[in-house]
Amino acid sequence: MKTVSCMNIEPELLFSYGAEIKLYRHNEIIYREGDHAAYYYQIVKGKVKLNSYNEEGKEFIHNIVGEKQSFGDAMIFVENFYVMNAVCIAEAEIIRLSKNNFLDLLKNNPEVSLEMNACLSQRLYFKAIMLQNMSSQNPVIRLEGLLDYLKSYHDGDCEKCFPVELTRQQIANLTGLRVETVIRTLKKMEKQGKLTIKERKILY
Repeated sequence: MKTVSCMNIEPELLFSYGAEIKLYRHNEIIYREGDHAAYYYQIVKGKVKLNSYNEEGKEFIHNIVGEKQSFGDAMIFVENFYVMNAVCIAEAEIIRLSKNNFLDLLKNNPEVSLEMNACLSQRLYFKAIMLQNMSSQNPVIRLEGLLDYLKSYHDGDCEKCFPVELTRQQIANLTGLRVETVIRTLKKMEKQGKLTIKERKILY
């Protein structure tokens, strides 16, 4: 499936509007559920987990984003609170630009604004597909929905070349499946030729 590559704003442009580099440690929280959206974030190095917890304290992972990807940007356009946490799962170097300055950047650079609209639309499209698939009782359909969504952030459209950098437990948290079910279903999908598993690494 061919996808539109999500945007990565040139760092020089971000810095010209007052952006700064922030360094975060492993497991450090960037923002919490309930905080006001105050910044645009773009990852230079590292990985960030977007998660929340239900009333029983069970974690739900919404996404894991990495190098050259942004996060939390959708909330910049609404006067509302974050509905999830952003937590580093590896040491990270992140460009941070204040909300007001970011909005000025978009006003003065309409081509960047159009790219951001395309990126947000792509995320909503694949998110809708993923949520639709999550309602299925078939674990293969659930995993395909998740993997298609994650691959939508990936440049290129080659077959079985997207590295799924998630543990089996993280995949289980994202899909609401048991870890044992995830392991069994991945093996089934490999036999069906839908993905490849090499040294426990999943290529989709």
